Amino acid sequence: MWKIVLGFALFAALALYILSKGGDIDMGGEKHGEQAPVAAEVEKPAPAATASEAK
Repeated sequence: MWKIVLGFALFAALALYILSKGGDIDMGGEKHGEQAPVAAEVEKPAPAATASEAK
C-alpha cells in the first residue's frame, strides 16, 4: 500500500515540475465568451487600393 502512495506522490511531483517548466499554462478550463489571446494578436490586412487611388 505504501508503494502505491509513494508512486502517486512521485508522479504528482513530476507532473507539477513539468507543468511549472512549461511556460504559460492555463489550468482554468474552458473559457466561454472570451477572445483567445492568439486571435487578438492577428493583424488585419491592409485594405486594397481602390481604382481612384491607383491613378
